[in-house]
Amino acid sequence: MKKIKGGVTAAQGFLANGLWCGIKKSGKPDLSLIMCETPTCSVGVFTKNSVIAAPLVVTKRKIRNNKAQAIVTNSGNANCFTGKFGLAYAEKTSELIAKLLNISENDVLVSSTGIIGKPLPFKKIKKAAPALVKGLSRSNANIAAKGILTTDTFEKEIAVEITLGTKKVKIGAMAKGSGMIAPNMATMLAYITTDAAISAPLLKSALKDACATSFNSITIDNCMSTNDMVIVMASGLAKNSKITKKGTDYAKFCKALQFICLDLAKKIVIDGEGATKFITVSVGSAKNDAQAKKVAFAIANSNLVKTAAYGSNPNWGRVAAAVGSLGLNITESQLKIKFSSFKKKDISIYVDLNIGSGLSTVYTSDLSTNYVEINGKYN
Repeated sequence: MKKIKGGVTAAQGFLANGLWCGIKKSGKPDLSLIMCETPTCSVGVFTKNSVIAAPLVVTKRKIRNNKAQAIVTNSGNANCFTGKFGLAYAEKTSELIAKLLNISENDVLVSSTGIIGKPLPFKKIKKAAPALVKGLSRSNANIAAKGILTTDTFEKEIAVEITLGTKKVKIGAMAKGSGMIAPNMATMLAYITTDAAISAPLLKSALKDACATSFNSITIDNCMSTNDMVIVMASGLAKNSKITKKGTDYAKFCKALQFICLDLAKKIVIDGEGATKFITVSVGSAKNDAQAKKVAFAIANSNLVKTAAYGSNPNWGRVAAAVGSLGLNITESQLKIKFSSFKKKDISIYVDLNIGSGLSTVYTSDLSTNYVEINGKYN
């Protein structure tokens, strides 16, 4: 596996574009489109929040057949808690892009990110849509990545190349996310494209496993959003022998997909709202992996641990308190805590429970005064 240039358009068949349609007052790109020249095998995972945005309702229905050809995203407005009009606008956005691309509207997925509870300015999207489609190209991956950002400070892109059989296969991706980040999913959108030929059940299995140790192992503020999704589109244009069972090619593909997802997940944490530190919390010798993850998140979500990191204060007692808050009946003599210097930007915290063989790693950031500033004024 090697990293390559190209982001979300690195794989064969994919084009992208982004532009400003007028939703964001800043004038930064706020409308983005990814499309494939052929229909793709597509799967997705979505937020577990019981309140979900209108575009998620539409996208979850459309992707039920594991097929898609385009994803259109607006930023600056979540189109969530917007009632029947929000649902209608999500549908109309899908129909509009499908008509301009001359493809089935069932193959156009929609997503939104931004402020909750404000009507989607559909007229602005409608006016900008022709230029958005006209500008589709392989070289516009970066502007597409810019178009999905909200409070993010940088674009999150990556692409890799692997060999399956005798064929070169590429996987590219882009993501957004910096606040309201908690597992299942975080406040994030991630779009992954590949020219691999792979069956839908195995693509779904690979994505679920990759998300477990990446997007579902990060937290900024333990706040779950309403609009999150991760979509993978596989064009099959690399013409590798189609992956239909678990074997060598499937393992290679999974390893690459995991690499892509973890890279984007870490970039989301690094770009956490107001973050000055990147914290890796590892828990070992737990009863099982699930328990280890629960303990790791208790530490990662502790405001006291996060503020200690911000203040470069190695207050390990706060780590012990976070573990004890779970009521796992772990004694003082069992618990071992190790950590790196809190003065550095990258901090590692390791906790050994001395119970079993379970282990897990999660990633988080510190909690700074700037986080309060950003979210106190966000509207």
